[in-house]
This record gives sequence, structure tokens and C-alpha cells, in this order.
Amino acid sequence: MECGSSCRIRERHKAVRRTAFQAAAAKLIFSMLFMASVVYAERHEYSRPLMGMAFRIIVYSEDEAKAKRAAKAAFDRVAVLNQIMSDYEPKSELSKLSNLAGSGKAAKISDELCSVLDRAQALAAQTGGAFDITAGASVQLWRRARRVKRLPPQYVLAKALKTVGFCGLKLDAKNCTAELTKPGTRLDLGGIAKGHALDEALAVLKKHGLRQALVSAGGDIVAGAAPPGKKGWRVALIGLREEAKPELLWLANGAVATSGDLFQFLEIDGKRHSHIVDPRTGMALTEQRLVHVLAPDAITADSLATAISVLGPSDGLRLVNGDKRLGARVVFRTALGQVSVVESPVFRAWPRPE
Repeated sequence: MECGSSCRIRERHKAVRRTAFQAAAAKLIFSMLFMASVVYAERHEYSRPLMGMAFRIIVYSEDEAKAKRAAKAAFDRVAVLNQIMSDYEPKSELSKLSNLAGSGKAAKISDELCSVLDRAQALAAQTGGAFDITAGASVQLWRRARRVKRLPPQYVLAKALKTVGFCGLKLDAKNCTAELTKPGTRLDLGGIAKGHALDEALAVLKKHGLRQALVSAGGDIVAGAAPPGKKGWRVALIGLREEAKPELLWLANGAVATSGDLFQFLEIDGKRHSHIVDPRTGMALTEQRLVHVLAPDAITADSLATAISVLGPSDGLRLVNGDKRLGARVVFRTALGQVSVVESPVFRAWPRPE
């Protein structure tokens, strides 16, 4: 018996229903697999002393062995960077470059060091020397001052200041060569190397397939994708008021850096001298400031936090205003001991846990 057009219509309806059912089933299976990967991803935390501080890694993974391997690789990457960029290590690439200061010789440097020096020089020019990696001689004097609890003599500070000046670093970023033209110049990457190391550690974790990850060190944090079921990583920012509760922010695929002298300072005759040195004067900061910077990556956040600490609230926030990716807050104590806060619009509007 022939079905005719009505049978053909029914068959087409069945085919449509069957295709729709198959599509729905496929979506359901995918959803179940995705949910399973999230549900069974567990938190793993690791720590290792590096660069004179504790580096901490948190990752979410369903495979503990994989998480452990990735964390080790990330820590090893930071250790390699420390051997390149530490001014504490006499055999580091940075120290060897400093030893050539005033010799008239241009040194061939690694792509790694060249990239960081290039970033540093750009910020130095942008800030008029408020951020300057050639201030190592001045920084070392204040390190010793905190250790022996005695101010450096003025004539010694004046001598060190003569070695400072970012224009004295001749960098050929294309061919990766560098020359320090002033005798006695010492390079100090303390305001930028840590941020670069954090970014590199996170990159290693991502290469191992761990995107839900966070790396922190010395008050700076860089975050990958948000933890399972969360809007982001919940980050606590401290303030100058001891009685105040930490402020909480959501952080995902970005970084936050903190610069301040809450713990590292020298107090002589009631006057506070920060560990942060103004490269333009060679003097430690005496106004207590706490700076937080939000940025897409840690190298940007770290270096900007240092620069803003030196520049102060008014001039410092000009570095981030107008850029929707950057936010900053400066908390400072006035001469009368009162705590004041200045924030950029981006920082003020940043997502916060309810």
C-alpha cells in the first residue's frame, strides 16, 4: 500500500524529532562531562622560598600528580629567573652586567633580561626617572642602613646618586646588548623582576593545562581563570589602619601588586624611612604610603606600584587614569597621622564579593 504525501510528512517529522533528540542528548553528555571535570577538580597548594620570599601556588586539578609536576616546573622557572635577574647573586647575569659599568663595553644579554630591561626603561622615561633600575647603589645603602639601624652619611648618598640615571643604560633591544656608561652604576630589578617571575610561573602552569591557578609572592598576585563555581579569586587587600578589616576583591585573569613599607622601614629619632628609594634623590621615602595596582599582568602591576609609591597620589594616579585595564589606590598617612585614601575610577568600580 502506498503512503502518499501524509506518510512522507510523518517520516520527515520523525526524522526532525530524531535529529533534535540526538542534538539534545549530545548537549546533555557534553554538559555532564564539563560538570564532572569541574566537580572533581580539587584545590592543590604549594610553596617554595624563592627570590628572598615565599612563592605560593594554588591550582585546581583532578590529577594531583599533574598539579605537583606543574607546580615544580613553575618554581623551577622562577629559580632560573632569579639566577638571571638577582642583584643579590654575584654570578647572576644582572650582576655581571653591573660589573661592566663605565668600562665602555656593551654586553650581549639574554632575551629574557633584555625584555625586562626594555620594559623598565620605558617606564623610567614615562615617569621621568621616578622608576629607575639604575638606582642600585642608592638602594644598597638603604638596605645596609636598615640592617645596622643607622642612616647613611650624606656624602656617601651623594656619591651613589652620581651613578644613577636611566639614560646611562644604553639598551639595544633589537640586538639584545646593554652598556652602562657611568662607573659604579648598579642595576636593581626589585620593582619589576618579581612581577615578571609571577607571570612566567602562571604561564608554566597554563602550559601544563592548569588554567584555574593563582601565584603569589611578597604581596603581589597573578591569577588565571576563576576557581570552580566562583566569579574569581577572592583577594584581600590590607590597609594602613590596623583596626580595619582587609578589603576583598575578585581577581581573574589579571594581577594585583602591593607596594608599601608596612614591614620594611628604618625609624630614627621618630622619623620613618621606607625601604622604597626615590631614584631621583637617592633618599628613602619618609611619608608612609601603601599602593595597590590592578593590571592585566603582574609585571605591569609590580612596576607601576613601585613608580606610584615614589610619585605619590596625585602624580602617581596619572599613570593609570584613562586606561580601563588599570586601577590603583594610594593610602597614605599625613603629617598629622591621619590616613587618607585616593583611588582611580577603575579601582573604585572593581568587582567585589558581596
